Amino acid sequence: MKTERRSVLKRLFTSLIGIAGASTIAKAAVSTSTTEKEAFNVTKHQDVPLFSGSTKYNGLIFVAGKGAHFDGDIKAHTDHVLKELETELKKAGSSMEKVLKVNVYLADLGDYKSMNEVYKGRFGNKPPVRTTVATYGGVPGDSLVEMDCIAYV
Repeated sequence: MKTERRSVLKRLFTSLIGIAGASTIAKAAVSTSTTEKEAFNVTKHQDVPLFSGSTKYNGLIFVAGKGAHFDGDIKAHTDHVLKELETELKKAGSSMEKVLKVNVYLADLGDYKSMNEVYKGRFGNKPPVRTTVATYGGVPGDSLVEMDCIAYV
């Protein structure tokens, strides 16, 4: 008898939690679905949107990969790319200090130390997390480095 009663109470309790949980999830879905994605600097290919320079959504900014497409060494390319990231972040209402994550793509892993010399200190006293990889076949557009990032507003 006690076992039956416990089983009934467990089922009742579980269903009540399920209903409360479903209601919370429904409210969260409603509140986030009203946020619109904003795209900046859309690049088109044959008049069809191809990609955006950055996208803002729900307080986050996703900046597309930036490269340096001119003759120069890794330090000049790194400086240029970081300035491009900063420009894109400012256009979207953010800054280098608000960057949470950076991905760095190097055409040659041998440039890692020189890239770091230019990179250090560019994101303030609390630098973002970072992933750095060497690309097989190089970075598009003959850039020695490409970077993208995620920041908040």
